[in-house]
Amino acid sequence: MQGPAIPLTTPGADAPLLDPFGRAITYLRVSVTDRCDFRCVYCMSEDMAFLPKRDLLTLEELDRICSTFVNRGVRKLRITGGEPLVRRDIMTLFRSLARHLDSGALDELTVTTNGSQLARHAAELAACGVRRVNVSLDTLDPDKFRRITRWGELSKVMAGIDAAQKAGLKVKINAVALKGVNEDEIEPMMRWAHGRDMDLTLIEVMPLGEIEVQRVDQFLPLSMVRARLAASYALEDLAERTGGPARYVRVKETGGKLGFITPMTHNFCESCNRVRLTCTGQLFMCLGQEDAADLRTPVRTSESNQALEQAIVDAIARKPKGHDFIIDRRHSRPAVGRHMSMTGG
Repeated sequence: MQGPAIPLTTPGADAPLLDPFGRAITYLRVSVTDRCDFRCVYCMSEDMAFLPKRDLLTLEELDRICSTFVNRGVRKLRITGGEPLVRRDIMTLFRSLARHLDSGALDELTVTTNGSQLARHAAELAACGVRRVNVSLDTLDPDKFRRITRWGELSKVMAGIDAAQKAGLKVKINAVALKGVNEDEIEPMMRWAHGRDMDLTLIEVMPLGEIEVQRVDQFLPLSMVRARLAASYALEDLAERTGGPARYVRVKETGGKLGFITPMTHNFCESCNRVRLTCTGQLFMCLGQEDAADLRTPVRTSESNQALEQAIVDAIARKPKGHDFIIDRRHSRPAVGRHMSMTGG
């Protein structure tokens, strides 16, 4: 399918984007909606107020911004949400962005999903050139799954994983480690994932957005989890990276890969190559900072990409060295006020 026409870029637009610390920005995460069909207890309040449609970038505007980043050296696009596959006509965006894979300008187009809509979209995602999907899944217990997600059905997610693998997609499972909730399931989930040729990445809970519970009560340090696993399994450190913040080990007994994303116990910012675009056109240079640049205004006020490119360049020049996440029982406010669903994690 032919994508929407993209305005011509300005001379020199193919120059790579470098931040003040000399890091090349090659990875853009794009939240296409703040909406989700789950209400996970560590991510959202149960009674969420979502954005009006007029505030959201159109699919054509999302394509234009993504394409501008590709022209400036971004090699990986990850589509996120909320839950990206609940956005109406979202496959139009995937079909359009696939042209950058065909041209060789883009190395990878991926998606992070809760899996609820994956059964009906997996085949078309594969047809668009998507090769990998991340599925967020914190438990294999149907009742516990319902409690964590509030609204979710584990059977639908499992059907989505089946469909993704049938379509030839490589599936990685992302699990948030929650103290007293799923910490006893980490080993069984690892064996299950590796038994199905899926990697598993564990994630520390992050202090983003007001929710009903104290995050200090949810926080499980992955340093402790790794130490516990190392008592029963041989963990071999791997040098490989997938473009994100995870550090990987090979588990000798299962043959599979296990990743650790540790924003709290080990700051992973030194090699950060990522920026995040929200569904309203706000570009966040760091997940753990509030500073953002408005890209929606230059997109909507000019048919030329010159103002958009300048806004991107100016924003990257403000990218900080790292985040300031902290979970502190003395302060009830989150470190960052926006919910994870706004920036797509």
